[in-house]
Amino acid sequence: MVSGWAYRTASVAGTLLLTVLAVQVANHPIAQQLFTMLPVLERLPATTLTGGSLVLAVLTAVLVVIGVMFPLFKPQPRRILDVIAVTHKRVLIAGLALAAIGYFDYTYRLPRTTLLLVVGLLFGLLPAWFVGIRKSPDVGERAILVGDDLRGMIELLDETELPVLGYVAPPMPDRGMEHARKQSVTPGTAMADGGVNFEELPCLGGLSRLESILVEYDVDTVLLAFSSTDRAEFFGTLDTCYENGVQAKIHKRHADGVLTHNTSHEIIRNVDIEPWDWQDYMVKRTFDIAFSLLGLIVLSPVMLFIALVIKWDSKGPIFYSQQRTAERGETFKIYKFRSMVVDAEKESGVTISNEDAGRVDTRVTRVGQILRRTHLDEIPQLWPILKGEMSVVGPRPERPELDGEMEVATRHWNSRWFVKPGLTGLAQISGATGLNPKEKLQYDVEYIQKQSFSFDLKIVVRQLYSVFKNLF
Repeated sequence: MVSGWAYRTASVAGTLLLTVLAVQVANHPIAQQLFTMLPVLERLPATTLTGGSLVLAVLTAVLVVIGVMFPLFKPQPRRILDVIAVTHKRVLIAGLALAAIGYFDYTYRLPRTTLLLVVGLLFGLLPAWFVGIRKSPDVGERAILVGDDLRGMIELLDETELPVLGYVAPPMPDRGMEHARKQSVTPGTAMADGGVNFEELPCLGGLSRLESILVEYDVDTVLLAFSSTDRAEFFGTLDTCYENGVQAKIHKRHADGVLTHNTSHEIIRNVDIEPWDWQDYMVKRTFDIAFSLLGLIVLSPVMLFIALVIKWDSKGPIFYSQQRTAERGETFKIYKFRSMVVDAEKESGVTISNEDAGRVDTRVTRVGQILRRTHLDEIPQLWPILKGEMSVVGPRPERPELDGEMEVATRHWNSRWFVKPGLTGLAQISGATGLNPKEKLQYDVEYIQKQSFSFDLKIVVRQLYSVFKNLF
């Protein structure tokens, strides 16, 4: 078992060498003849590559397999069955990618028999290699503290049984001292970039050096103690932990705003959210771009008609813009077709529509009633999806002022900020609205925990069915 840069080097080198070996063995005439003797494959021709064709095929296979296996190159503690399952999934993805390359470009093509043999060999070789070099999740953990909550850091030190190497904190000379005084904690010396020194624990540096600290000290676990989980530092730390294969843990007292294993007897809990790996993210992002671009093109005549009808129906602008809360608690601007009278909220003081409760909202115009019932007022939101500020599927973004109200109504509201907001989501197709934030949050958290591209497609199909049903 190896760790740190040794693991990275071993995983990449092993993947490269095993892929080259698999292609060479699969390309050998004897292997080809034996393979095609199988009853199921007897109709496939035994084909071998030579010279430049073989070199191109090997290079293509190596690049594809290394690219697909990239998430496994992080020194993340994994159990044996998890390693085998993840590696098998990656091998199958690599096989499909190589088949697609061969279909579109014959130059880089592995013959069908060779491709099947390569996938079969890698299906056994790569899991065995990654199991052999994996880092066990139960042995030799090395932890550091990261955060700005001094009391929280001390609590984590008292509760954890892990060997803590030191701590990392954002610049907070004044804020840290004041925070410590309010909590009756005696801090050490304030520093420009590294927070407050504990006499018994060395300061390893500031958040700007977190990634290099994780690698330099071969850290397995980060213990988080931030005073607020909606700050950029908190989400940035989680990103860094994920990118470096490091487990993030948090004290149960700080677990309200994050997704954790909900085990009541555990004082220190694992943060239970991971971003999509890069292959799944690319599929999701490709779908978002295709969906939004196609929608904007196909619906452009509809958008023009809606704009003309809005101007005919009532005075005011065609579009209505709002600030909404985005991923990690940041904000962005969305546009909708105006469905209410101008300055509706200023005149009434109401921020949530009565329509959500099944009542009549007098602020909604005649055209607005149709637009809202059919969801056509949300067509302009295809633009922020194309820009990458939103996704087709995800928790619906709320206004910052409503987020504050809903945080009061339910403690775990900030959990929604772990993923990109969406045009539709599980809460929307289930009929949950902002009038019942606890129900809405329940569906949003369920989506975050189950998120996958196939789950997104199911939600999109149900939403489109609902739209067409309301149209006709």
